[in-house]
Amino acid sequence: MKKILIINGPNLNLLGKREKEIYGDEGFDPLLKDMDTIAKNKNIGLSYMQSNDEGRIIDELHSCSSNTDFIIINPGALTHYSYSLYDALRSIDIPAIEVHISNIYKREEWRRNSVISTAVIGVISGLGLEGYKAALTFAIFYLNK
Repeated sequence: MKKILIINGPNLNLLGKREKEIYGDEGFDPLLKDMDTIAKNKNIGLSYMQSNDEGRIIDELHSCSSNTDFIIINPGALTHYSYSLYDALRSIDIPAIEVHISNIYKREEWRRNSVISTAVIGVISGLGLEGYKAALTFAIFYLNK
């Protein structure tokens, strides 16, 4: 069975509570449940981790290479400055897609740059939580080609 890992970075544990005008009023748990059902119907295993700790995310990336076939990652604010996250994504041989709930290109100037985009195969930005489902659909396609 192929396995997909979803990683959410700092402050994404506050979805549904934080800046609702930007991130919406839905928490992540209902979406994760829907995505798990979609994955199971395609015989794909889905796992999830969220951390506010950059080092923990990097450790997870380092340790997942033997049991993960694809990564969906929303690094949160780490997107804009974490060269160590970029290096971690480049150092593992697992395809990844970067997801952002808001359109980072319509936000503050400092948010418009992603230092990790060149370490992933694609970026989904601005589709709300549906962006994760789009990433999952692509990941399933990618793993079955």
